[in-house]
Order: sequence, then structure tokens, then C-alpha cells
Amino acid sequence: MATAEQRTDANDVWLPFPPGEIEGLPDGFRYRHWDAGPDFPADPARCAFYVVPYMKGAEASLRPLPRMSRVRVVQTLTAGIEHMLPGLSRMPPGAQLCNARGLHDASTAELALTLILAALRDIPGFVRSQDAGEWRPDFRPALADKSVLIVGYGSIGSAIEDRLTPFECARVVRVARTARDTVRGPVHPLSDLSALLPTADVVVLAAPLTEGTRGLVGGDFLARMKDGALLVNIARGPIVDTQALLGELESGRLRAALDVTDPEPLPAGHPLWHAPGVLITPHVGGPSSAFLPRAKRLLREQLTLFAAGEPLRNVVATAGESGCA
Repeated sequence: MATAEQRTDANDVWLPFPPGEIEGLPDGFRYRHWDAGPDFPADPARCAFYVVPYMKGAEASLRPLPRMSRVRVVQTLTAGIEHMLPGLSRMPPGAQLCNARGLHDASTAELALTLILAALRDIPGFVRSQDAGEWRPDFRPALADKSVLIVGYGSIGSAIEDRLTPFECARVVRVARTARDTVRGPVHPLSDLSALLPTADVVVLAAPLTEGTRGLVGGDFLARMKDGALLVNIARGPIVDTQALLGELESGRLRAALDVTDPEPLPAGHPLWHAPGVLITPHVGGPSSAFLPRAKRLLREQLTLFAAGEPLRNVVATAGESGCA
């Protein structure tokens, strides 16, 4: 929260959008527009609240932090904050790192459903036939009557289930780091994955990238998936062992729909581009028309809390605390 002294000495707010485009911002701050351009809009030492530019990469996003000696809040516009964690050691003690939990739920869940349906019904194959001017009807799987396993049942995982509900799935199984109950049913712990994977027709990855999830989907995970199952990744690329996935795709045993890859961006000539049974989109789960109004609402709400000295939402780390870099 901002003290009176901090508001006097450092009361700049850096925004990746022109301030005039966000209605209802609280008074008392100097709003600066910076979207990772080469020149800073003002002295970084006067910045109290830094909103990280969206999809500009870690290097650009971290660049002003060493000079933001009095920053109190670093707010991302992504749910994942792994790209900003190296900056914790450059933030003054007590400064808070906040993520954008909830901001991308609608857009990312829409893409997850799009990838599931497109992969199951082989929309890419029909598009290739259209490009060739060929009429090639085919019999393809439906989502109806399928069992779907969601790995990572946070706000995005829940939003995905919202959109699966009308499609008459046989069941939706939920997995998260720890077990809990929800109004829809139980959430299983990660330790149950081995028993759950063989029953799923579609496995959707919606977990954050952590040391516990990095490489989670390796050879053993993939081997336990049933023949013909579809893996959908709208989370982070390094959750999946790319080489292990390539082996399963090339054998024809599994299929995949990937919005994220490892490496990313996926370089030209990488074998994943042309592996059989894979559909790839270039990390577009978040950037859609749903992004901007939700981002502006989040920033307005967070800055209003900051101005009032109230606790912020979505605090994921505090600089200088035990266990933080």
C-alpha cells in the first residue's frame, strides 16, 4: 500500500495503455504511458506502480526494474509471472508482485474449447482440402460422450469446464496441486494423475509453470494416456517434454493441440510443425477482443485499492520475503 511519503516522493504510475483510454483512474498519481519502447517516459525512480507491458518479453519487461528504486507494486497482465520472477531481487523490500488472475479466463477457455473441437473434428484437414479444392467428407470424433481431464483447476480451468458443460461430455475430471471440493465435484490432487490419465479421451493442461510442473508431461505421463487421446496445452510450453510428445505423435498413438510450445516461438523447421496429428496456434490464448476491457477493469480496481491504502488483489510474491529471489 502507498504511504503519504511514498505518494509524495514517487507517485508515477507506468501504464502500457494511454491513460486517457482508461476511465475511472484515481486522482493523485502521474500517469505515464510506456509499452516497452526504447525510451522511458520519466525517471524510473519516481515510479510507484509499474504495469508490465503485455507480450513484450522478459528482457523488455525487466529493463526498468533496476532503476525503480521506490516501486511498490509490479502488476503483470498475465496469469503467469515466471518472466518477472528474476526481477524480484531488483525490487525494493516490501514491493509486491501481482498477477492478472481472472483476466484471461474467458479468452483462454474459448481457445481451449476451439482447439478441442478443431482437433477432434479435424478442421485443419478440411481447411487443407478446401485449399486444394477437394471435397473429402470424413467421419470424425465428437466431443459428446468424451471424458475430459483438466490438469490445473484454477480460474482458467474452471472457465474451461463452464464451456464444456453444454457439450454432453461423459464426465469432466479436475486435477490441481491439492485436493478440494467444488460445487461441481471433487478436485483431485496431482498424485492421482497416474490413475486418472488412462480414463481420459482429452487431457487439457491449464496449470501454471512452476518447478513442480516443469516437465510434468513427460514419457511416463504420455504413456499412461489412452490410445487415440488428445493432449491440449493452453498453459506453458515447458510443462510438456517436447521430445517425448514428438515420439507419441510420430507413432500415431496420441494427438495434440498446442497453443504453447517448448521452445517458443517454435523455430522454422522444428519437427513439431509437421508432426502427424498436431494442431498449433502461436500462443494466442490471451490476446483477443476480450483482453482490453478486462485489463482496463483490473488496473482501475488495483489502482483504486492502491490509492486508498487497501490490500491489493492477486499478490503472488513480495520482495525481500523469505523464499523470494
